[in-house]
Amino acid sequence: MTLTANNYGQRIAFLISWVNRTSLFIVYFWFGLLKLISRSPAEALITNLHRMTIGHLMRIKCFLIVLGLAECLIGILWLVPKFTKWTMIVFFGQMITTFLPLFMMPDQTWNNFMVLSLPGQYILKNIVLVACALTIYQDYRLKRK
Repeated sequence: MTLTANNYGQRIAFLISWVNRTSLFIVYFWFGLLKLISRSPAEALITNLHRMTIGHLMRIKCFLIVLGLAECLIGILWLVPKFTKWTMIVFFGQMITTFLPLFMMPDQTWNNFMVLSLPGQYILKNIVLVACALTIYQDYRLKRK
């Protein structure tokens, strides 16, 4: 059996999609779990953002549990291709809130103009997660045609 260019391309696309899905699962599940066991290095930043936004609606301990569970669920959903569309919606909603500190808390996320603090770098690296998600979604759309 000969491996054609088209067949090879399909295999590579499949591999890329699953590497991205698995990567997003690991990151989301791990970070969500850290929030559930109160070991997240982002907890102080999350607490400050929570206080500035929805602190009057929900206690921080409850919020961290909800956020941790949501992140674990998003991670698991990346492993189920038929839920890709819904996972993307929830993912981008969560990503919007993830980037908020860059704008709402510049004193904690920026050292100087164009120089991010460590928490700012922690936030900005999420661009890579967005790229993974967009790659997965493109593959999902192509397979549905």
